[in-house]
Amino acid sequence: MQIKLIAIGKTDQAAIQSLEKDYSTRLSHYIRFDFEQIPDLKNTKSLSEASQKEKEGELILRKIQTSDEVILLDEKGKGFTSEEFSDFLQKKMNSGLRQLIFVIGGPFGFSDAVYARANGKIALSKMTFSHQMIRPFFIEQVYRAMTILRNEPYHHK
Repeated sequence: MQIKLIAIGKTDQAAIQSLEKDYSTRLSHYIRFDFEQIPDLKNTKSLSEASQKEKEGELILRKIQTSDEVILLDEKGKGFTSEEFSDFLQKKMNSGLRQLIFVIGGPFGFSDAVYARANGKIALSKMTFSHQMIRPFFIEQVYRAMTILRNEPYHHK
């Protein structure tokens, strides 16, 4: 199985980019992982929130194949402990799924079309984080899940 993370917008802070790269590299020792950034829309000041979500949604949906399972990182999603998330990933790997895609939306969230295409939603926290900060947090959690599944000492109960 491959895990892919799709995110709207570039990360412009070197510290965040460094964390993304570090955990992506660590993660690649366990599973095929791809991180794809969709460029920010231009001239968003002239767009309504709904229009911006629609345009971002179209870009997201172009990156998804029919056979992909899509999980949105959404504040209204299901919350997991790290152990529960590792179990979730193990079940996906055992199911024979080829590609599991997680999506981080733009600042206003997702369009109705993206919600309709999604197979599920996960919340990383009840708190709100910037869509740039979520990236390294999420990649670290996937890495943590892999170490839990292998009984490695990274995660402590």
